[in-house]
Amino acid sequence: MKKTLRAMLGATALIASTTTAAFADTTLTIATVNNGDMIRMQGLTEDFTKKNPGIELEWVTLEENVLRTRVTQDVATKGGQFDVMTIGTYEVPIWGKQGWLVSMNDLPDSYDVDDLLPAIRGGLTVDGELYAAPFYGESSMVMYRKDLMEKAGMEMPDAPSWHFIRRAAAKMTDKDEGIYGVCLRGKAGWGENMAFLTATANSFGARWFDEDWNAQFDSPEWKEALTFYIDMMTAYGPPGASSNGFNENLALFQQGKCGMWIDATVAASFVTNPKDSTVADKVGFALAPDNGLGKRGNWLWAWSLAIPAGTDDEDAAKKFIAWATSKDYLALVAENEGWANVPPGTRTSLYENAEYAKVPFAKMTLDSINEADPTAPTVDPVPYTGVQFVAIPEFQGIATAVGQQFSAALAGQTSVDDALANAQKLTEREMKRAGYMK
Repeated sequence: MKKTLRAMLGATALIASTTTAAFADTTLTIATVNNGDMIRMQGLTEDFTKKNPGIELEWVTLEENVLRTRVTQDVATKGGQFDVMTIGTYEVPIWGKQGWLVSMNDLPDSYDVDDLLPAIRGGLTVDGELYAAPFYGESSMVMYRKDLMEKAGMEMPDAPSWHFIRRAAAKMTDKDEGIYGVCLRGKAGWGENMAFLTATANSFGARWFDEDWNAQFDSPEWKEALTFYIDMMTAYGPPGASSNGFNENLALFQQGKCGMWIDATVAASFVTNPKDSTVADKVGFALAPDNGLGKRGNWLWAWSLAIPAGTDDEDAAKKFIAWATSKDYLALVAENEGWANVPPGTRTSLYENAEYAKVPFAKMTLDSINEADPTAPTVDPVPYTGVQFVAIPEFQGIATAVGQQFSAALAGQTSVDDALANAQKLTEREMKRAGYMK
């Protein structure tokens, strides 16, 4: 079964070892997202295969929304397509409780699990069991063009408000020159536009649910948040923004098309890399905005490596994960690509490293991660944990549907009021089906 499925996926698989399958004792199939840090990891895996000559690596590299769908289907049905999966802070505790993941509590002492940042490690732990190892951790923050900010006669504070961001976007926009004041996620998806919008809504005082699990999209706070976002993007964002996710906005920023981009802290290394970014020497950083209510619009996330229960190659999979998320791997990236390109946000020792401290975005990344509180993500109390998501199994499907409504509103295909009304109805319907509401 596994070999048949691998053959079907062959068009998207990348072989990361020169050793042929005929001579390998074990072939690990690894599902991962097409983000830059994961692509870089694939280019460095010769270090692993040299140290582990009996293990061959086969990659299935997918766009974020596709990856989530594929690995969710596989792990829930015990399909056996993958030996290692790239999953996030949302999936780990839910799948760990379901018994779908292999415990990582027996990683070797040399791995130094106590070095993992507490905020990141806590999100990957259920009842004392670590169910995934973080490849990189992130929050979100403002990345902005210092030259355009200066030209606008403004100065970015370390902790800006949303209203400052809107004023700056207006002054930085020059559509005749193809420069847009602000680039934000608009592509539908629970981990795309809804990650950004949920974190943003938190700072406006909005909630997904009240303490009795009643949906809250009919609240004035959600209307204010969504209206602010759409009005700002319509006036000062790039055309076609409803199709733009992380990778699309990254490309726009690197091409000098965005005055500001509020997104994952992990993007900092890409926008400041002169090999890829035309504005590498012009980028500044600030905390994600707030609205004066005590919560910032930043999230907390880790892309992590986990092993599905029932794999035939658990020991080999743990060897790979221990290598890919180790201190030695960070040093390997630094040696080959420089400290600015090391996967961020996972280890205390990285932020204690004098060389890494010289990286211009290192402190802001750590401050942003520490600013997020998944146990109290909103202004008013809620019955759930999670900053840019609600940590219940039903959220993935509900938020994808809500994201489609909000993306349509951004595209001008529906109004804010209708998008919120539809979000309220579909969320209520699904929560009643799941037994949360009477």
